Amino acid sequence: MGYDTIYAHQDKEDDALIGVKSTALRFGDKTKIWLVGFYSATIFFIGLAGANMGVGLIFWLILPLAALHLAWQIKNLDIDAPQNCLRLFKSNRDFGILIFIAIIAGGININ
Repeated sequence: MGYDTIYAHQDKEDDALIGVKSTALRFGDKTKIWLVGFYSATIFFIGLAGANMGVGLIFWLILPLAALHLAWQIKNLDIDAPQNCLRLFKSNRDFGILIFIAIIAGGININ
């Protein structure tokens, strides 16, 4: 929901004109508050999955870096600047890479 909402802010004016009920329009100026909730839940549930999988220490060292990346997105988001929204949306690739590395490296249990 978080990254899709950022993406939706790029064309929210078009959405309003044609009647699309996007999260960008729904959340409006409160988007950052919603993102905090979505991204917090994301990190929590990824951590819960990691705990259930019994991942190693490296996972737990990388997960906060992924959380910081999401916090960086929220801090730097300008919902009225489409290029900014696109740049932050594309930065989710980096978040995905961090989580992928955390999972793979966490599977190497070196506790």
